[in-house]
Order: sequence, then C-alpha cells, then structure tokens
Amino acid sequence: MSAGASPANLPQPLQPPGILGRLGRLDGVLAGAALALMALIPLVEIVLRPLLGAGVQNAPVLVQHLGLVLAMFGALAAERGGHLSSLGNSLAMLGGARWQASVRVFAPAGSALVCGVLGAASGQLVASEASVGHALAYGLPIAWVQATMPIGFLGLGARLGWRATAGLPAGAWNGVVRTLVMLLLPALGAALALHFEGADLALGPVSLVLLALLLTGAPIFTVLGGLALALFWQDGLPLASVALSHYQITVNPSLPALPLFTLAGLLFARTGAARRLGDVFQALFGHGVGGTVLAAAVLCSCFTAFTGGSGVTILALGGLLLPMLRQAGFPEQRGISLVTSASALGVLLAPSVPLIMYAIVARVPINTMFLAGVIPALVMIGFLLVFGGYLRRDRNVTDAAAAATTSAPRANRGEIGRALWRARWEILAPFVAIGSLVSGIATPTESAALTAVYALLTQVLAHRELSARQLATTLSDAAQIIGGVMLILGMALGLTNYLIDAGIPDAAIEWVQGRIPNRWLFLLALNLFLFAAGALMEIYAAIVVLVPLLLPVALSYGIDPVHFGIIFLASMEMGFLCPPAGMNIYFAASMFGKPLRVIAQSVLPAVLAIFLGTLAISTMPWLATALPGWLGSR
Repeated sequence: MSAGASPANLPQPLQPPGILGRLGRLDGVLAGAALALMALIPLVEIVLRPLLGAGVQNAPVLVQHLGLVLAMFGALAAERGGHLSSLGNSLAMLGGARWQASVRVFAPAGSALVCGVLGAASGQLVASEASVGHALAYGLPIAWVQATMPIGFLGLGARLGWRATAGLPAGAWNGVVRTLVMLLLPALGAALALHFEGADLALGPVSLVLLALLLTGAPIFTVLGGLALALFWQDGLPLASVALSHYQITVNPSLPALPLFTLAGLLFARTGAARRLGDVFQALFGHGVGGTVLAAAVLCSCFTAFTGGSGVTILALGGLLLPMLRQAGFPEQRGISLVTSASALGVLLAPSVPLIMYAIVARVPINTMFLAGVIPALVMIGFLLVFGGYLRRDRNVTDAAAAATTSAPRANRGEIGRALWRARWEILAPFVAIGSLVSGIATPTESAALTAVYALLTQVLAHRELSARQLATTLSDAAQIIGGVMLILGMALGLTNYLIDAGIPDAAIEWVQGRIPNRWLFLLALNLFLFAAGALMEIYAAIVVLVPLLLPVALSYGIDPVHFGIIFLASMEMGFLCPPAGMNIYFAASMFGKPLRVIAQSVLPAVLAIFLGTLAISTMPWLATALPGWLGSR
C-alpha cells in the first residue's frame, strides 16, 4: 500500500443504499476484470505470435489502456472502501465536537469540488480525442476508453459528496438531501471549471485551502491535483493539461508491470507462502535469537518487494513473525520494531513498485534498476540489524529464555531440504520475475504478467490454498491499491510538468551549485532533504514530483542516475518510519495494538541505522552500479 493515513484514521466504508449502492459495487468488478485481462493478454500474445505469426491486435497499447480503466475504477473501489491515501486528519483532533464535525464535512466536500474540476478537464480531453477519431484495437475508439476519466473523477466527487453528509441527522429527508449534495458538489466543481477557466485566480488563498484540505484528511490526489489545476489556471493554461498528464502516465508502456507485480505479491500474501518461506529462512539461519532475527528481516524485505507495500507486509507477516521472535526469546517491543522497520527495506529489491516507478520516471531500464538494488538492499539489512541493535543480547531476557535460545539446535540438512522443497514454488518466483526480464525473454509487462499467472497457478494448483472467492477478493484489493496509487501519480505528474515548463530544474541546478560546490556536501544535503521529504510526502508522489527536479541537479555533480535512484529510494525507506507520512508506524500500531507513540519510539534506532546505511550507499557508488555493469545490463 502507499503511504498515507493510519488505518484508524482512514474513512470507513461508506456508500449510498439501494440501487445506487448496488451499482456502486460494479467498480470493483470492472477494475478486477481489467487487471485480469492485463495479465492474460500478454501471455496470449506470447503464445499466438510464434504459432500464427500475429497475436492480439495492438496488444501492448490495449494493455496500457486497460491500465487506465483499472486506475479509474480501482480508485472508485478504493474510495468506497475508505482506502484512498491521506496524511490523516490532524486538525480534527483540535477543538470540540462541533469543530470536529465541521472538519469531517470540509475535507470530503472540498475534495468533491476538486474532483468536479478534474472531471470537466478530463471531459475536454476526451472531446478533443473524439474529434480526431483514433482507434485503439478492433475498431474501439480511444475516446471511449478515455471516457473512464471524466466518469471516474465525477464518480469520485459524488462519493466524496455522499461522505461529506454522513453526519446529517436521520430523518425522512435524509436520503434525498444526501443524494442532492452528492450530485451537486462535483457538478458545481465542473461548472466552475467550464465557466471561469482562463479567468484570474488568486493562488495564495487557493493554496491555503488546499493545505487545510491536506491537514483535515482529504485524499492526497485531490490536494496534488488541486495545486496542479490552480497553477495551470493562474497562468491561463488549459486545465485539460492536468488530465492529459494523468492519461499519459496511466498508459505508459512500462506501467502495467506495477499492478501485475502487485497482484502476484498479494496472491502470495493470501496463502501460506509466508509461513513456508519463514521455515526456509529459519532452517538456514537457525532457530536461536540471531537466526530468527535475521530470518524475520530477510523475509520482511523480500515480502515487501513482491507485495508492493510495506504496510501489506506488516499486516500479512506481523501475526506470524512476532510470536516466532518471542518464542526465540526476543523482547516483544524490539520484535515489533524489527518487523515495522525491516518491512521498509524491500523497496530496493525487485520487483518492488517504487523501483519500477523510479525507472519509468528517470527513464532508466527497469532490469538495470532491478540489478542495482540487490547489493544496496543487503547493505541496508546489515546496517539495520547491526546499528539498529537487533543483534545485541538483551539483558532483560530471562535466563531460561537465554538458555533455551542458546541451546536451540541448528537445522540439519534434512530439515533444510524439506523446508526448501515445501517452498520451492515461492523460491522460484523471483527467478521467474527477474530472470525473464534480465534475460530479454520478456518485456517488463510480459514478465509481470508471467509472474502474476505463475503465482496464481502455484497457489491454486500446487498448494490448493486459493479459492475462487479469495481470488476475486485479491483482484479487487490489488485494483484498489493500484487505483489509489495511479491517481496520485497522475496528479503529481501534472504538477511536475508545470514545474518543468516553468524552468524550476534549471533554476535549482544554478541555485544549488552556487551554494554547494562540493559533491560530497551535496550528497549529505541530498540525504537530509530526502529524509525530510520522505516523512512529509507519499512515496509515489515524491518519486514523480522530486525525481525530475533533483535528478538534473545530481547529474550536474556527476552522479550516475542509477546510483541516484538507489540513494533516493533508500532515503524514502526512512520516511516509512516517520510521521506524518510514515505508513509503517500506523499499520504497526493497528496490527500490534500498541499506542502510536510507543511504535514511533521503538523504531528510532532503526531510522538512525537506515540513515547511516543510506550514507554508506551514497559514498560508494559501486554498490549500486557494479552488478548491472558485471551482467551487462547497462
């Protein structure tokens, strides 16, 4: 999952009753169907090409546009379930009941208005495309697929409008009033955009309103989108430019890999894969404290790489690993800290979604980034365990526990072999994902589709642990995760395009070089800045907004773009552990039933350890560039 509000602070599932509610549930079905087709079409293409000499008509572009359908309907499903990322509702904690009620109305109502503006801007884009009449495949007009954007944004506005009226007192007219508000708020936003586009806009007041929306729990995409719209509006530029940015990133040729790898990870998370892999690592590293700690750290990192979100890892593995650590004699508080912090480290391991996202934004080959992250990920795990203090003997451990863990027998070859055999299908998954891509057998999209289908077949046929109902739920959950992420990416790209057109990267290079002439000082300043950015920004928004601004500056200091990407993502790992955007501490507080303050204090040593590891990676470029160079992927 992407970073955002805590599970406790996320809006609860909320939708209209009756026929409107039943129709509203179609979003999950459509998004899941789009995701399934994204997995199947590349594989059908691989089979048909050698047999018939031709496959599915315009298959790559068709899959890319299915990504747009997935993004919009997945986002609708995410809003219905209360899963759109936000930074929490800190302002709602102030004042009395009346103030808190006002805040609960302000955030969704303001977001509904922004969605109405985005719907109007998307409608302009669709109208422009319809006038040209381009076809996608089999005579299907591209404009028909693009129409999911205004439908999606207006639908999001309607749902947010319904959410804004949740506090109305029950009564005979309650449903009528709520339905009217639900329809009027996005319609008002669209009317404002169509009527006043090109008129002067006071950026200062609008920025303050957007900041208030952010602090009251509005979805991140509405704040980013609102800021991008305001900047284009202020300069008299077409608002459709923001919708165009969203369209461009959702149909990017490499982007289908994101939902497909996420689907593969969730398929493994919903079965006994974690237990089987945990048994392998414990058999290899031993059942004592040190071996169990190392097994937990490696398992968390690998799981995050596949599931696409460290929060998913905490929820999937927390109930498994904490009892395992306690049984080995590891203190509970440090066990919670280890699971919470180690789950952030998988960002550097293939096929993590942020790794793919950086490759797309920085225009670096995905297979190069996959290889570049391997050694730095191992370095970060080592720094976490050593400098985070997880390997030291705790004086509070009882003598009995210490004796038990000291005498814990190491696994023999037979136990290791049995564990490896039980987990053989999960162990082969990275080789399917990375091997097919690095070897050149498959494109990134085909590799991701192959991995998703591999995960499905192994868990359904080999282990028989995934029912049809569980598969449908997994498809829906993956669609919601990716739908929310894609909205953030699209709005962030609109903001980034404005900043690039305004010459901000060139101005940044001139400003930084005038004040930091030394490369090493720049790397230190970069790490400190990214640490702060990671604590304040959602990781996908940070990649799309900051990478185009900072990468040219890094290049001016002679820093390799692959090395810069690893530094960037390693720094973002710290952000997972720092409020307000540090999603891991919120998920851990919810998962383990501990106060947020206790979780935040427990991960402080881990934050320091990750910062030191990031500095080490920053000063030794070969850690990131050696493996791609040796294997000839550059």
